Amino acid sequence: MPPLPIISGTTCIAALERLGYQAERSRGSHVWLTAPGRPSVPVPLHRTLDRGTLRMIIRTAGLTVEEFLRLL
Repeated sequence: MPPLPIISGTTCIAALERLGYQAERSRGSHVWLTAPGRPSVPVPLHRTLDRGTLRMIIRTAGLTVEEFLRLL
């Protein structure tokens, strides 16, 4: 498994939008993304996402790390 890069919440959202996710709602510093047939994914709008947080986002979206890295 390749190492996860350090990215921002905005970059993560852009990658998930390429997969068909759209911002459904936001509250505070978090945005919830939804896509038809996929689970909702909360993404914090932090300057840098912790690797554990990014891994949780990837798992929730039903992706592998390799698939996510191709979306960046």
